[in-house]
Amino acid sequence: MTLRGSLDVTVDGGVQFAFAVRNDGEEPVELAFPDALEADFAVLDDGEVWRFSEGRLFAQALGSETIAPGEVATYEASWDDPDPGEYAAVATLEAREQDCEARVEFSVDGDR
Repeated sequence: MTLRGSLDVTVDGGVQFAFAVRNDGEEPVELAFPDALEADFAVLDDGEVWRFSEGRLFAQALGSETIAPGEVATYEASWDDPDPGEYAAVATLEAREQDCEARVEFSVDGDR
C-alpha cells in the first residue's frame, strides 16, 4: 500500500483532528471522491460517541486530488463539545478505490 495515514489530536476546549495522508510510493496517487467529504472522523468509547459526517450534508460533486510521491494531503475536523473521558479517534479517507486510515488514543480532562 502506498498511502500511509497518521492522526494528530489537539484538545483545547474542543478537539481538533488533523489526518495526514502520505504517499510512500514512487508514483502519484489519484484520489477520487464521490462528494465533498474527503475524510471522516469518528470518536469511540464503548461505542461511537461522535462522527464528523453525522447530520451534515456534503456537496454532491465529484472531486479529485493527486498526491505526488513523498507528499502529504491533510484533512481536518473539529469536535466542539466533548465530554471528559478516554477516547479513540479514527480517521478514514473517503476516496474511491483507496484505503487509508489512522487511529489514536486521547483524553479530554474534566477541567478543560
